[in-house]
Amino acid sequence: MERQDLIWKNGEFVRWEDAQVHVLTHGLHYGTGVFEGIRCYETERGPAVFRHADHLARLEKSAELYYLELPFSAEEIRLATHELLNRNGLNSAYIRPIAFRGYGELGLYAKTSIDVVIAAWPWGVYLGEESKGVGIRAKVSSWRRISPGGSIPHAKASGSYLNSILAKTESHNAGYDEAILLDERGFVCEGSGENIFLVRDGEIVTPPHVASILDGINRKSVIQIARDLGYTVVERDIARAELYLAEEVFLTGTAAELVPVREIDDHAIGEGRPGEITTHVQAKFEDALYGRAEEYHEWLDFVEAPAAVDATDKVSN
Repeated sequence: MERQDLIWKNGEFVRWEDAQVHVLTHGLHYGTGVFEGIRCYETERGPAVFRHADHLARLEKSAELYYLELPFSAEEIRLATHELLNRNGLNSAYIRPIAFRGYGELGLYAKTSIDVVIAAWPWGVYLGEESKGVGIRAKVSSWRRISPGGSIPHAKASGSYLNSILAKTESHNAGYDEAILLDERGFVCEGSGENIFLVRDGEIVTPPHVASILDGINRKSVIQIARDLGYTVVERDIARAELYLAEEVFLTGTAAELVPVREIDDHAIGEGRPGEITTHVQAKFEDALYGRAEEYHEWLDFVEAPAAVDATDKVSN
């Protein structure tokens, strides 16, 4: 992680090293927090945050689902993010807004205040830059995706990611790049931090909402792009065996972007390299991210540079 000058915390800009929480913070003990992963890309028109409003709307909804009352509006968080990027001189960055129940009392039911923090720093493609070109090797995890009967898969909640950590660690220790989780019924769900798509008989197939998926922002983007390119996209339950029978498989996520999968459980997918449909959609998706696709400019939240930014102005000690 590349250290930056400032982090935004509860309405103030604090120095990176001073952005700390108490060891008895509720969210640290119980995972009572929600967050987003967002990216800012450098475009010809300047830095632009990809689908910023959609990410912040999901942050608000995730907070509501877990009874966390955000003390800042989505617009306040959006503007604070713009200023943070400017103050840190970032034209391209990964952005992590997080809201969590803070210090004051422990116990499963607590009404302590909600802390809101935004950090941003340069971070390359999550599974490695080469992953987008050659594809990755994945393993179906022995761990199932959290059940909607006991949690809320649609919320991007901090505590939920213990599930993903188990799957990711298992796959890594076994020598694979990523894990694929099944839902409680045994159908394909998603990667440890990405949504999944298959190509079968020329159609693009992806698990539905009832498969315990996170409703990914990049998932929505890729579905629209693929349909705009003329492909049929079907949301339906997917049997595990279909992973091995697919002509192509790819993953999407903010951190990973769009990554082909060349092998699952030691079965080569198609010809063992990124397929034609995957690379076609991937190219248009990257054009959208970097502002090269005029038809998707509505997804870009351009960051206006101020006349001058004083990195020491209004910094909390």
